[in-house]
Amino acid sequence: MVAPLGLSQHWQLDPRLAFLNHGSFGACPRPVLEEQTALREALERSPVDFLARQLERRLDAAREALAAFVDAEPEGLAFMPNATAGVNTFLRAFPIATGDHLLVTDHAYLAARNALDAIAQERGAVVDVVTLPYPGATRAGILDAVLAAVTPKTRLALLDHVTSPSALVLPLRELVQALAERGVETLVDGAHGPGMVPVSLRELGAAAYAANCHKWLCAPKGAAFLWVAPRWKTRVRPLAIGLGATSPRTDRSRFRAEFDWPGTQDPTPWLCIPEALRFLDVLIDGGAAGLMAHNRAVALAERVRLAELLGTRLPCEDALVGSMACVELPPMSPPPAPDPSSPDPLQVALFERHQIEIPVVPFPTGRRFVRLSVQAYNAAGDFDRLRSALASRLGS
Repeated sequence: MVAPLGLSQHWQLDPRLAFLNHGSFGACPRPVLEEQTALREALERSPVDFLARQLERRLDAAREALAAFVDAEPEGLAFMPNATAGVNTFLRAFPIATGDHLLVTDHAYLAARNALDAIAQERGAVVDVVTLPYPGATRAGILDAVLAAVTPKTRLALLDHVTSPSALVLPLRELVQALAERGVETLVDGAHGPGMVPVSLRELGAAAYAANCHKWLCAPKGAAFLWVAPRWKTRVRPLAIGLGATSPRTDRSRFRAEFDWPGTQDPTPWLCIPEALRFLDVLIDGGAAGLMAHNRAVALAERVRLAELLGTRLPCEDALVGSMACVELPPMSPPPAPDPSSPDPLQVALFERHQIEIPVVPFPTGRRFVRLSVQAYNAAGDFDRLRSALASRLGS
């Protein structure tokens, strides 16, 4: 299949597969993988020179490029292997005491929710779970639901920028501001944010923002970051304490010394971030912003076509849609019980029988949703195949 923009050639995806699940692990383009190969070869030609002499300036350059893209102070950025590590890092540093309340929604990614629950259990805190209005989600409804759950004891809210199970782009800036007015700090799980929606960490006002670069920024797996607001930097330390803890240097902050050398590992995913950003910026007219707009427009259009085919209503207003979109599946009788340990049988059938990679997401209410992702390599035929497969399997 040829993508509508003629860009599928830049990815190594199996041409037999309709890959509509960029949101899970991303897909790294050929030019970025070639850059990673070149970096790994340079590292292995002279490991000591690369890691002991060159790495610091290379990390500085990668951090500058990333900071410019997400509009953040470079000094507050720490590279991470994934967003989950970033969430855990900030939660460990945040002062949570017995009796404090922590806020999270029922659409939170399970790994981040598990980290919050573990911290709460260790420190005697209470986790308050906000039930978002879904289906039928609106920006106003989400704001009302979250703010109604705030109590005088609420200290921290863990909020997704884009929810994983439902693909909702939360009204993050309004939420962070309203929570701050109530004395509540916000930790953002931005796993899907950068590259899908515009991000300005300077304007957001959150305490911290953890995000992946391997998803919508198309960097290699293992590229992620944690951004920490200046007011919290002196408290935040790596999950694994290493050499930087006793660094005598005065030309680098303790934050830099600790996070820039977590121990010996492959740093090339982080160092490829500038190449990934360059790739996205020249892919189509309008650069990365144009690509985000294109992907969103396709997602909006395809979710309407799919909902019309299935005879179900759209689960949220357009303002809450980015490059991913969920569409409700017709009810089953009896409804399947959610089983996080195994994929939905329909998801298995779509992959094994129709070569379509797409998640089917169950909710505790018995409802099920199909979550489609849109990236530049997707062609109209991918979505046609999905509609045809669903029609044949569900009798639409």
